[in-house]
Amino acid sequence: MKIIITLILSANLFSQVLEKTNKLLWDGTDWKNIEKRASGGTKSIYQIKSAYISGLLDGRLYYYLKAWAKDRQFADNLYSDKLDYLTNRETIRQLDRFYSDILMTYVPVVSAIIIVHMEAEQVSKKTIDLYIDQTKFWINELRINMEEEGMRNLLNQKQKKYSGNKK
Repeated sequence: MKIIITLILSANLFSQVLEKTNKLLWDGTDWKNIEKRASGGTKSIYQIKSAYISGLLDGRLYYYLKAWAKDRQFADNLYSDKLDYLTNRETIRQLDRFYSDILMTYVPVVSAIIIVHMEAEQVSKKTIDLYIDQTKFWINELRINMEEEGMRNLLNQKQKKYSGNKK
């Protein structure tokens, strides 16, 4: 009996490891799992979600400044969307609402943040729906490519493409 239980637990752990192997971006599944995995109640959940959002925004600012140093107009156009329209607390509340729709589960968190800010700024529903459709398309295409070619091969191809075809 102990061997069967050990095998079941091992298979479960192994399937979770395989599932995470090709994980490139956090999505609604990860966002919802914070509540299941965080111990310490709502304060801990808020702190984890807030830290994640702050990290995304810090990374965005870093790359904006790198792009701005090369070409100011390009950087301003590329990062023209406002992601400081909502507070972290309101962004978290809106992301929780956004991911309550099961159809949005596979939308990456970074895209969902843009979507909830677009909604807060009252961008037209047609524009938001188009953005959601495009996001779902590119994330599905990326997943298919990763499955077909493997993540390492895909990343090597991208590196070669953007490094001037060296190697």
